[in-house]
Amino acid sequence: MCYGVGVLVERGVGCFLLRFCRKEMDFLILFLIYLAFSLSCMLVAIKFSRQSQECFVSISHRVAQMIGPMVPQRMQVAVQYALHRFIHQRNSFFLALHLLLEVAVYGEYSWEVFPYALELGFTLSNLLLPYILLFGKMYFFYLCCVSDPGKISPSNHKQLLKVYTCDGILYQHARVCSTCKLVKLARSRHCRLCNCCVHRFDHHCVWVNNCIGALNIRYFLFYLVTLSGMAAAVAIMTLRFLVQVALMSNLPQAMYVNAEGEGVPVGILFIVQKLFLIYPRIFFMLGFTLLIAFLLAGYTAFHLFLVMTNQTSNEWYKYKSICRHHMDRQTWNNLYHRGFITNLKEIICPVTTQKRFK
Repeated sequence: MCYGVGVLVERGVGCFLLRFCRKEMDFLILFLIYLAFSLSCMLVAIKFSRQSQECFVSISHRVAQMIGPMVPQRMQVAVQYALHRFIHQRNSFFLALHLLLEVAVYGEYSWEVFPYALELGFTLSNLLLPYILLFGKMYFFYLCCVSDPGKISPSNHKQLLKVYTCDGILYQHARVCSTCKLVKLARSRHCRLCNCCVHRFDHHCVWVNNCIGALNIRYFLFYLVTLSGMAAAVAIMTLRFLVQVALMSNLPQAMYVNAEGEGVPVGILFIVQKLFLIYPRIFFMLGFTLLIAFLLAGYTAFHLFLVMTNQTSNEWYKYKSICRHHMDRQTWNNLYHRGFITNLKEIICPVTTQKRFK
Protein backbone atom coordinates (compact mmCIF):
# COMPACT_ATOMS: atom_id res chain seq x y z
CA MET A 1 0.00 0.00 0.00
CA CYS A 2 1.23 3.47 -0.81
CA TYR A 3 2.68 5.70 1.86
CA GLY A 4 -0.22 8.18 1.80
CA VAL A 5 -2.89 5.56 2.46
CA GLY A 6 -0.72 3.92 5.08
CA VAL A 7 -0.56 7.19 6.98
CA LEU A 8 -4.33 7.51 6.80
CA VAL A 9 -4.94 4.03 8.20
CA GLU A 10 -2.28 4.50 10.85
CA ARG A 11 -3.94 7.72 11.99
CA GLY A 12 -7.29 5.91 12.26
CA VAL A 13 -5.83 3.00 14.23
CA GLY A 14 -4.30 5.44 16.70
CA CYS A 15 -7.81 6.71 17.52
CA PHE A 16 -9.25 3.36 18.67
CA LEU A 17 -9.06 3.55 22.45
CA LEU A 18 -9.24 7.31 22.99
CA ARG A 19 -11.82 8.64 25.46
CA PHE A 20 -14.97 10.42 24.38
CA CYS A 21 -13.74 13.73 25.74
CA ARG A 22 -15.29 17.19 25.90
CA LYS A 23 -12.82 18.63 23.44
CA GLU A 24 -14.03 16.25 20.74
CA MET A 25 -17.62 17.24 21.43
CA ASP A 26 -16.60 20.86 20.95
CA PHE A 27 -15.36 19.98 17.47
CA LEU A 28 -18.71 18.38 16.65
CA ILE A 29 -20.62 21.40 17.94
CA LEU A 30 -18.38 23.66 15.87
CA PHE A 31 -19.13 21.58 12.78
CA LEU A 32 -22.89 21.71 13.44
CA ILE A 33 -22.71 25.49 13.89
CA TYR A 34 -20.83 25.68 10.59
CA LEU A 35 -23.56 23.65 8.85
CA ALA A 36 -26.31 25.83 10.34
CA PHE A 37 -24.48 29.01 9.32
CA SER A 38 -23.83 27.71 5.80
CA LEU A 39 -27.46 26.69 5.40
CA SER A 40 -28.67 30.09 6.56
CA CYS A 41 -26.34 31.90 4.15
CA MET A 42 -27.45 29.69 1.25
CA LEU A 43 -31.14 30.23 1.96
CA VAL A 44 -30.62 33.99 2.15
CA ALA A 45 -28.59 33.95 -1.06
CA ILE A 46 -31.25 31.90 -2.88
CA LYS A 47 -34.02 34.21 -1.69
CA PHE A 48 -31.90 37.20 -2.71
CA SER A 49 -31.32 35.78 -6.18
CA ARG A 50 -34.85 34.46 -6.70
CA GLN A 51 -36.86 37.53 -5.90
CA SER A 52 -36.17 41.17 -6.48
CA GLN A 53 -33.75 42.84 -4.12
CA GLU A 54 -36.48 44.67 -2.20
CA CYS A 55 -35.85 42.68 0.99
CA PHE A 56 -32.13 43.45 0.88
CA VAL A 57 -32.86 47.12 0.20
CA SER A 58 -35.21 47.30 3.20
CA ILE A 59 -32.65 45.69 5.51
CA SER A 60 -29.84 47.98 4.31
CA HIS A 61 -32.01 51.07 4.88
CA ARG A 62 -32.84 49.98 8.42
CA VAL A 63 -29.19 49.33 9.23
CA ALA A 64 -28.25 52.72 7.75
CA GLN A 65 -30.84 54.46 9.93
CA MET A 66 -29.51 52.73 13.05
CA ILE A 67 -25.81 53.36 12.55
CA GLY A 68 -26.10 56.58 10.52
CA PRO A 69 -25.70 58.98 13.48
CA MET A 70 -22.50 57.18 14.55
CA VAL A 71 -20.80 57.29 11.13
CA PRO A 72 -19.04 60.36 9.65
CA GLN A 73 -20.80 62.06 6.75
CA ARG A 74 -18.11 61.21 4.19
CA MET A 75 -18.25 57.54 5.13
CA GLN A 76 -22.05 57.58 4.86
CA VAL A 77 -21.79 58.94 1.31
CA ALA A 78 -19.24 56.27 0.37
CA VAL A 79 -21.36 53.48 1.84
CA GLN A 80 -24.49 54.75 0.11
CA TYR A 81 -22.67 54.88 -3.21
CA ALA A 82 -21.35 51.33 -2.73
CA LEU A 83 -24.81 50.02 -1.78
CA HIS A 84 -26.35 51.77 -4.77
CA ARG A 85 -23.93 50.08 -7.15
CA PHE A 86 -24.40 46.73 -5.41
CA ILE A 87 -28.22 46.83 -5.27
CA HIS A 88 -29.36 48.86 -8.25
CA GLN A 89 -26.72 48.02 -10.85
CA ARG A 90 -25.34 44.84 -12.32
CA ASN A 91 -22.17 43.68 -10.60
CA SER A 92 -20.02 40.60 -10.55
CA PHE A 93 -19.85 40.03 -6.79
CA PHE A 94 -21.94 36.85 -6.70
CA LEU A 95 -20.42 35.64 -9.94
CA ALA A 96 -16.94 35.92 -8.41
CA LEU A 97 -18.16 34.34 -5.16
CA HIS A 98 -19.62 31.47 -7.15
CA LEU A 99 -16.29 30.78 -8.85
CA LEU A 100 -14.32 31.22 -5.61
CA LEU A 101 -16.42 28.59 -3.82
CA GLU A 102 -15.90 26.16 -6.69
CA VAL A 103 -12.14 26.70 -6.60
CA ALA A 104 -12.12 26.03 -2.84
CA VAL A 105 -14.21 22.84 -3.15
CA TYR A 106 -12.32 21.41 -6.12
CA GLY A 107 -8.99 22.43 -4.63
CA GLU A 108 -9.69 20.35 -1.52
CA TYR A 109 -11.13 17.48 -3.57
CA SER A 110 -8.09 17.42 -5.86
CA TRP A 111 -5.55 17.87 -3.06
CA GLU A 112 -6.74 15.24 -0.56
CA VAL A 113 -9.73 13.18 -1.69
CA PHE A 114 -8.72 12.34 -5.26
CA PRO A 115 -5.15 11.03 -4.70
CA TYR A 116 -5.94 9.08 -1.51
CA ALA A 117 -9.14 7.61 -2.96
CA LEU A 118 -7.21 6.52 -6.04
CA GLU A 119 -4.74 4.70 -3.80
CA LEU A 120 -7.61 3.04 -1.96
CA GLY A 121 -8.77 1.43 -5.21
CA PHE A 122 -11.49 3.81 -6.39
CA THR A 123 -12.06 3.64 -10.14
CA LEU A 124 -10.70 6.54 -12.15
CA SER A 125 -14.01 7.01 -13.99
CA ASN A 126 -15.87 7.65 -10.72
CA LEU A 127 -13.22 10.04 -9.45
CA LEU A 128 -13.23 11.98 -12.72
CA LEU A 129 -17.02 12.36 -12.84
CA PRO A 130 -17.02 15.62 -10.80
CA TYR A 131 -14.52 17.14 -13.26
CA ILE A 132 -16.62 16.10 -16.27
CA LEU A 133 -19.70 17.70 -14.70
CA LEU A 134 -17.61 20.78 -13.91
CA PHE A 135 -16.71 21.26 -17.58
CA GLY A 136 -20.35 20.84 -18.59
CA LYS A 137 -21.47 23.26 -15.91
CA MET A 138 -18.91 25.86 -16.96
CA TYR A 139 -20.14 25.67 -20.56
CA PHE A 140 -23.78 26.34 -19.63
CA PHE A 141 -22.69 28.88 -17.02
CA TYR A 142 -20.88 30.80 -19.73
CA LEU A 143 -23.94 30.68 -21.99
CA CYS A 144 -26.14 31.97 -19.16
CA CYS A 145 -23.75 34.85 -18.54
CA VAL A 146 -23.31 36.06 -22.11
CA SER A 147 -26.49 35.05 -23.93
CA ASP A 148 -29.36 37.40 -24.70
CA PRO A 149 -32.25 36.52 -22.37
CA GLY A 150 -34.76 38.07 -24.77
CA LYS A 151 -34.32 41.81 -24.47
CA ILE A 152 -37.20 43.78 -25.91
CA SER A 153 -36.28 46.72 -28.13
CA PRO A 154 -38.20 48.93 -30.57
CA SER A 155 -36.93 46.75 -33.43
CA ASN A 156 -38.40 43.46 -32.14
CA HIS A 157 -41.25 44.81 -30.02
CA LYS A 158 -43.89 44.46 -32.73
CA GLN A 159 -42.96 40.82 -33.43
CA LEU A 160 -42.86 39.78 -29.77
CA LEU A 161 -46.15 41.55 -29.07
CA LYS A 162 -47.91 38.81 -31.09
CA VAL A 163 -46.46 35.87 -29.17
CA TYR A 164 -48.52 35.85 -25.96
CA THR A 165 -51.87 37.38 -25.11
CA CYS A 166 -52.59 39.15 -21.83
CA ASP A 167 -54.67 37.17 -19.33
CA GLY A 168 -56.20 40.25 -17.67
CA ILE A 169 -55.01 39.18 -14.22
CA LEU A 170 -51.23 38.96 -14.12
CA TYR A 171 -50.85 40.89 -17.35
CA GLN A 172 -53.06 43.81 -18.34
CA HIS A 173 -53.72 45.13 -21.84
CA ALA A 174 -52.20 48.36 -23.18
CA ARG A 175 -49.94 49.06 -20.20
CA VAL A 176 -46.75 50.97 -20.97
CA CYS A 177 -43.35 50.45 -19.38
CA SER A 178 -42.46 53.73 -17.69
CA THR A 179 -38.76 53.24 -18.48
CA CYS A 180 -38.69 51.75 -21.96
CA LYS A 181 -41.81 53.67 -23.13
CA LEU A 182 -43.03 50.54 -24.91
CA VAL A 183 -46.31 48.70 -24.48
CA LYS A 184 -45.74 45.91 -21.97
CA LEU A 185 -45.76 42.44 -23.47
CA ALA A 186 -47.57 39.60 -21.78
CA ARG A 187 -45.12 37.53 -19.68
CA SER A 188 -42.48 40.27 -19.88
CA ARG A 189 -41.07 42.46 -17.14
CA HIS A 190 -38.69 45.36 -16.87
CA CYS A 191 -35.44 44.44 -15.10
CA ARG A 192 -34.05 47.49 -13.35
CA LEU A 193 -30.60 45.92 -13.09
CA CYS A 194 -30.32 45.24 -16.83
CA ASN A 195 -32.41 48.36 -17.58
CA CYS A 196 -34.56 46.64 -20.20
CA CYS A 197 -37.76 44.65 -20.60
CA VAL A 198 -37.24 40.90 -21.04
CA HIS A 199 -39.44 38.57 -23.07
CA ARG A 200 -40.93 35.76 -20.93
CA PHE A 201 -39.05 37.11 -17.93
CA ASP A 202 -38.24 34.50 -15.28
CA HIS A 203 -35.88 36.30 -12.88
CA HIS A 204 -32.61 38.16 -12.69
CA CYS A 205 -29.98 35.69 -11.47
CA VAL A 206 -27.17 37.37 -9.57
CA TRP A 207 -25.07 34.18 -9.77
CA VAL A 208 -24.72 34.53 -13.55
CA ASN A 209 -25.11 38.34 -13.53
CA ASN A 210 -27.80 38.19 -16.18
CA CYS A 211 -31.55 37.93 -16.62
CA ILE A 212 -33.16 34.57 -17.31
CA GLY A 213 -35.76 34.86 -20.04
CA ALA A 214 -37.21 33.18 -23.11
CA LEU A 215 -33.94 32.85 -25.02
CA ASN A 216 -31.65 31.50 -22.29
CA ILE A 217 -33.95 29.61 -19.90
CA ARG A 218 -32.86 26.33 -21.53
CA TYR A 219 -29.23 27.09 -20.75
CA PHE A 220 -30.17 27.95 -17.19
CA LEU A 221 -31.95 24.61 -16.70
CA PHE A 222 -28.93 22.67 -17.98
CA TYR A 223 -26.75 24.82 -15.74
CA LEU A 224 -28.84 23.89 -12.70
CA VAL A 225 -28.84 20.18 -13.55
CA THR A 226 -25.08 20.01 -14.07
CA LEU A 227 -24.39 22.15 -10.99
CA SER A 228 -26.59 19.90 -8.84
CA GLY A 229 -24.93 16.79 -10.25
CA MET A 230 -21.49 18.29 -9.69
CA ALA A 231 -22.17 19.02 -6.01
CA ALA A 232 -23.74 15.58 -5.51
CA ALA A 233 -20.82 13.80 -7.22
CA VAL A 234 -18.21 15.55 -5.06
CA ALA A 235 -20.22 14.86 -1.89
CA ILE A 236 -20.77 11.17 -2.73
CA MET A 237 -17.14 10.51 -3.61
CA THR A 238 -15.95 12.30 -0.46
CA LEU A 239 -18.40 10.36 1.70
CA ARG A 240 -17.34 7.07 0.11
CA PHE A 241 -13.71 7.94 0.82
CA LEU A 242 -14.39 8.63 4.52
CA VAL A 243 -16.43 5.45 4.89
CA GLN A 244 -13.66 3.42 3.27
CA VAL A 245 -11.04 4.90 5.60
CA ALA A 246 -13.22 4.14 8.63
CA LEU A 247 -13.71 0.53 7.52
CA MET A 248 -10.01 -0.02 6.80
CA SER A 249 -9.16 1.39 10.22
CA ASN A 250 -11.74 -0.89 11.92
CA LEU A 251 -13.27 2.12 13.63
CA PRO A 252 -16.74 0.49 13.84
CA GLN A 253 -15.19 -2.24 16.04
CA ALA A 254 -13.27 0.18 18.25
CA MET A 255 -13.89 0.46 22.00
CA TYR A 256 -13.50 3.28 24.49
CA VAL A 257 -13.32 3.27 28.29
CA ASN A 258 -16.28 4.88 30.07
CA ALA A 259 -16.34 6.49 33.53
CA GLU A 260 -16.74 3.06 35.20
CA GLY A 261 -13.64 1.74 33.45
CA GLU A 262 -15.61 -0.55 31.16
CA GLY A 263 -14.93 -0.99 27.47
CA VAL A 264 -17.88 0.26 25.43
CA PRO A 265 -18.32 -0.01 21.65
CA VAL A 266 -18.08 3.36 19.94
CA GLY A 267 -21.09 4.87 18.22
CA ILE A 268 -21.50 6.71 14.97
CA LEU A 269 -20.84 10.07 16.66
CA PHE A 270 -17.47 8.82 17.89
CA ILE A 271 -16.50 7.69 14.39
CA VAL A 272 -17.63 10.97 12.86
CA GLN A 273 -15.68 13.00 15.41
CA LYS A 274 -12.54 10.93 14.94
CA LEU A 275 -12.65 11.33 11.20
CA PHE A 276 -13.40 15.02 11.66
CA LEU A 277 -10.30 15.46 13.84
CA ILE A 278 -8.16 13.73 11.23
CA TYR A 279 -9.66 15.39 8.15
CA PRO A 280 -11.25 18.70 9.24
CA ARG A 281 -10.97 20.35 5.82
CA ILE A 282 -12.54 17.38 4.07
CA PHE A 283 -15.43 17.40 6.55
CA PHE A 284 -16.09 21.09 6.07
CA MET A 285 -16.03 20.58 2.32
CA LEU A 286 -18.36 17.57 2.62
CA GLY A 287 -20.86 19.49 4.75
CA PHE A 288 -20.88 22.38 2.29
CA THR A 289 -21.34 20.20 -0.80
CA LEU A 290 -24.11 18.14 0.85
CA LEU A 291 -26.05 21.28 1.69
CA ILE A 292 -25.49 22.68 -1.78
CA ALA A 293 -26.59 19.41 -3.40
CA PHE A 294 -29.85 19.23 -1.41
CA LEU A 295 -30.71 22.89 -1.96
CA LEU A 296 -29.89 22.77 -5.66
CA ALA A 297 -31.89 19.57 -6.09
CA GLY A 298 -34.95 21.30 -4.66
CA TYR A 299 -34.28 24.44 -6.69
CA THR A 300 -33.90 22.40 -9.89
CA ALA A 301 -37.08 20.44 -9.14
CA PHE A 302 -38.93 23.74 -8.69
CA HIS A 303 -37.80 24.97 -12.12
CA LEU A 304 -38.72 21.65 -13.73
CA PHE A 305 -42.18 22.05 -12.20
CA LEU A 306 -42.38 25.51 -13.77
CA VAL A 307 -41.41 24.00 -17.13
CA MET A 308 -44.10 21.31 -16.89
CA THR A 309 -46.78 23.89 -16.07
CA ASN A 310 -45.40 26.61 -18.38
CA GLN A 311 -44.90 29.18 -15.66
CA THR A 312 -42.09 31.57 -14.91
CA SER A 313 -40.77 32.30 -11.45
CA ASN A 314 -42.14 35.81 -11.79
CA GLU A 315 -45.62 34.45 -12.55
CA TRP A 316 -45.45 31.91 -9.73
CA TYR A 317 -44.65 34.60 -7.15
CA LYS A 318 -47.32 36.92 -8.56
CA TYR A 319 -49.89 34.13 -8.32
CA LYS A 320 -48.92 33.50 -4.70
CA SER A 321 -49.45 37.19 -3.97
CA ILE A 322 -52.90 37.12 -5.60
CA CYS A 323 -53.94 34.10 -3.57
CA ARG A 324 -52.62 35.62 -0.35
CA HIS A 325 -54.08 39.11 -0.63
CA HIS A 326 -57.10 38.66 -2.89
CA MET A 327 -58.68 35.35 -2.03
CA ASP A 328 -62.12 36.64 -3.06
CA ARG A 329 -60.95 37.40 -6.61
CA GLN A 330 -60.97 35.06 -9.54
CA THR A 331 -58.03 32.66 -9.35
CA TRP A 332 -55.47 32.80 -12.09
CA ASN A 333 -56.14 30.45 -14.98
CA ASN A 334 -52.81 29.71 -16.61
CA LEU A 335 -53.76 30.02 -20.26
CA TYR A 336 -50.11 29.50 -21.28
CA HIS A 337 -50.13 25.87 -20.09
CA ARG A 338 -50.59 23.75 -23.22
CA GLY A 339 -49.44 20.30 -22.11
CA PHE A 340 -46.07 18.99 -21.01
CA ILE A 341 -44.69 18.24 -24.49
CA THR A 342 -45.66 21.62 -25.92
CA ASN A 343 -44.36 23.40 -22.81
CA LEU A 344 -41.04 21.60 -23.15
CA LYS A 345 -40.79 22.48 -26.84
CA GLU A 346 -41.36 26.12 -25.94
CA ILE A 347 -38.32 26.00 -23.64
CA ILE A 348 -36.08 24.22 -26.15
CA CYS A 349 -37.26 26.31 -29.11
CA PRO A 350 -38.27 29.70 -27.66
CA VAL A 351 -41.42 31.24 -29.05
CA THR A 352 -40.70 34.53 -30.80
CA THR A 353 -42.88 34.93 -33.90
CA GLN A 354 -43.95 31.40 -34.78
CA LYS A 355 -47.32 31.33 -33.10
CA ARG A 356 -49.64 33.49 -31.05
CA PHE A 357 -50.82 31.77 -27.88
CA LYS A 358 -54.52 32.11 -27.14
